[in-house]
Formats: sequence, structure tokens, C-alpha cells
Amino acid sequence: MAILERIHLAIIREVEAQGSLTAAAKQLNLTQSALSHAITKLESQIGVDIWRREGRSLKPTQAGEFLLSIANRLLPQLTHAEERLRQFAQGERGTLRIGMECHPCYQWLLKIVAPYLDLWPKVDVDVRQKFQFGGIGALFGYEIDMLVTPDPLFKPGLHFTPVFDYEQVLVVGPDHPLRDVQFVAPHQLAEETLITYPVPADRLDIYTQFLTPAGISPRRHQPIETTDIMLLMVAHGRGVAALPRWLVEESAGTFNIHPVRLGQDGVAKQIFLGLREADAEIDYIRAFIKLASTSKDPYRILEKI
Repeated sequence: MAILERIHLAIIREVEAQGSLTAAAKQLNLTQSALSHAITKLESQIGVDIWRREGRSLKPTQAGEFLLSIANRLLPQLTHAEERLRQFAQGERGTLRIGMECHPCYQWLLKIVAPYLDLWPKVDVDVRQKFQFGGIGALFGYEIDMLVTPDPLFKPGLHFTPVFDYEQVLVVGPDHPLRDVQFVAPHQLAEETLITYPVPADRLDIYTQFLTPAGISPRRHQPIETTDIMLLMVAHGRGVAALPRWLVEESAGTFNIHPVRLGQDGVAKQIFLGLREADAEIDYIRAFIKLASTSKDPYRILEKI
């Protein structure tokens, strides 16, 4: 009977990442002969090849693809578990790794992180935005411990908590003709340059909840990654944007910008914190969620947590 060991999964994952046995062996601090022997023995035990040669390249077989998917899922979990056990043994707390799927939420997050670091001196915070498999994949893959998102995907094994309500508004410059209207209708943006973060349109609220249902597209869509540059462009009449009202109001002292309601009823949104259900009872994660739920003035409740 074949015995699948962790080193087999590590080899399969590293060969895929490095492209060759030689490079994988170097990365894993093994000799090439030791690596080859381990895989040859496994292939003999399971009765099927893991790779096939195409020229100078190694391509995984169907069995290899299956084992690669197992390796990508299990190895990060094992590493995470070992690190957590090491922290328990040494009385440490470790790092709360927060993933961001909400570009304009950094300013909001800073209001939470500052008092949280005071409250939990043995916990560090790391904020990440680039994920190998997207935000949900990063949670399942143990790349992050918590996901900040306005658009939760409710999956088995994950839990999402709404922590902050906000309104999505149109942002215009000082001389824009829509500046003083009570609210804007979708057709009024048909000739506008719409500035957004570099996110697919089907994940932007200005499209999914406002423009697309009305069959409207802006004249031009311009992605910009940085919030300050986006606001600067709007203030200088280069286009309009859609952002949380709280962000616009906080930035109005720096940039000459103005919020306008999207539609008569507005576009209501929430910020959610997502985490793995298995981590829901960890004290410092639970404390972060409680602090975030009072994010209008988090310092006020430090003594209550």
C-alpha cells in the first residue's frame, strides 16, 4: 500500500513552481537523486506516473494534477498549523493576516488597527491585497486569516460578519454640473468618464447596482489604482468616481470634491469581515471583529472588550 508523505506533496508542488527536478531539489535542499528516488518509489507504489516528459519540460499527468491540487490545499494548512502550535508552545500570539478586497477601506481599517494593536500587544497585524487565488481562495488556502470585503461569498466553512454600513455615492469636482443635484440618474452618466479601481466591472457596485440594470455604460471607463490620484483626477474635472460617502467626506478637506446620491434611494452597502469557521472562537480574532463593529469610534470601547 502506498504511503503518501508530506515530502511527496512538497516535491510535486515545487517541481510545478520551478519547472524542473534540479531547481525543485535545490529549493527543497535535496539532492536531485534523492528527489528522483522519492518520486520513483511513490510512482511504483501507486502504479501510475506523476509526470510525463514534453521535450525538456515535465508536465503532470492526471494523477499528478490531482496530487498537485492536494498539495496546494494541504501544505499551507500544515504550515499554518505548525506555526500556530509553535506559538502556543512559546506563549506567543503571532500575526493576524488581513486580506483586503475593498480598495477604499484602508482608511477605515487604520481606525481599527491602531486601537487593536494597543489592546493586543502580542499580536501583529499584516495587511495583504494580492492573493494567489482571490480573497476567498486566500482564506481557504490559509494565506490570510481575515478578509475585508463589501461583497461576501457565503461558502461552507467560512463565516462573514457585517461590521460597517455605508452609502456608495458619486464623487464629482467643484465645477461639475451634477454637483448640486439631489441625486443622479443612470442616464446622466452616459457621457461621463468613470474613474474606478482596477476591478472587473461585474464586481463594481456602480455597474452592478446602478448602471447595468438601467442598460447604461459610461462614455469612458478609466481604472486608477490609488485613491488619492483618483480623487485628484475628479477634483480637476477629469471624470467622476463612485466611493463610500464617509471616504468622500473625510477627504473633502484635502480635495475639492463633492458627494452626490446615486439614485433617489441611494446605494446602501456594508463592509464584511470573513474568516474560517474553525477560527471563529480565537480570542484575538473575535476581539478584532467586535472592535470593527464599533468602528465609528473604536477607541471609545477599548475598556469594554
